[in-house]
Amino acid sequence: MKILDKIWKRGQDFLSVDYPIISGGMTWVSTYELIKSVSDNGAFPVFAGGNMPSDLFEHEIDRCVEKLKKPFAVNLITIAPNYREHYKILLSKHVPFVIFAGSFPKKSDVKIIKDTGKKVMSFASEKSIAKKQIDFGVDALILEGSEAGGHIGHVSLTVLLQDVLFDMRDFPVFVAGGIATGKMMAHLLLMGACGCQLGTRFVMSEECTAHPKFKEAFMKARARQAIATPQYDSKLPVVAVRAIKNKSMKDFGRLQLELLNKLERGEITREKAQYEVENFWVGGLRNAVIDGDVDSGSLMAGQSVGLIKNIKSVKEIIKEFIDDAEEELTRIKNMLP
Repeated sequence: MKILDKIWKRGQDFLSVDYPIISGGMTWVSTYELIKSVSDNGAFPVFAGGNMPSDLFEHEIDRCVEKLKKPFAVNLITIAPNYREHYKILLSKHVPFVIFAGSFPKKSDVKIIKDTGKKVMSFASEKSIAKKQIDFGVDALILEGSEAGGHIGHVSLTVLLQDVLFDMRDFPVFVAGGIATGKMMAHLLLMGACGCQLGTRFVMSEECTAHPKFKEAFMKARARQAIATPQYDSKLPVVAVRAIKNKSMKDFGRLQLELLNKLERGEITREKAQYEVENFWVGGLRNAVIDGDVDSGSLMAGQSVGLIKNIKSVKEIIKEFIDDAEEELTRIKNMLP
């Protein structure tokens, strides 16, 4: 028996997959093609709804339900303009897991989804949020550090591990943010994580259908170039987004200032302003991932982008993680008396 088999059994049992390695839900990236490959190779895939048109969203969900033989999740972005429509569609679908992302779900949303027999997971970016999500009834947490790509919190995974994971060993907690190697996964599992979520690593897979220019931008990027967007004023709350620095980051800054001025003059409601903020990223990400506009489109990526310099098949990525984790665990075992 491998050492891994002993320390990630909780994650295996919870997700009902061979390997509790989660392929994170990335809008326009985590398509059917990618998640089927992840599923076929024994890991846990997440389909990303993003702000997809509702008819297309339903079609893709039906495709996943019909074709995937093992459990998978659907990612719902709570701040996406089409969130409520996606939520209603999922209620009647035989999807085993739902993951709330972007921001945090209402207690009623969690309960209604669970009442349909689905398991619910939600992101936690700090301890108070983790406790609230557990009180709301989620079945597991994804503890995500600010190193991650896309919508993020403000606390690094290093701190979250000490503040949350060490204090919640009896509750299923998966971890995410900046994970690019099996060696790192081994240490996180030893700390008590049930499994790990990878996003940026799976972008750099052969099965990922993202535009070649999108992947090329990832290949060239350094960790320090994956930066988080600032919030200029509390009058316009902005969920931080981490992406590779390009023209769209400057455009987003200008958009915030423009919306703040409109708010000040009473020309726009706060709700409409927040809609415009989220719509900016939804559209920008599609432009980069689908059309290859890496200058004006959004290049959402975690800081682990600086550690990934090759494109491999999903099978190779998963095997490499498992082999490297097992090697690291054996090394640690031999160090101990």
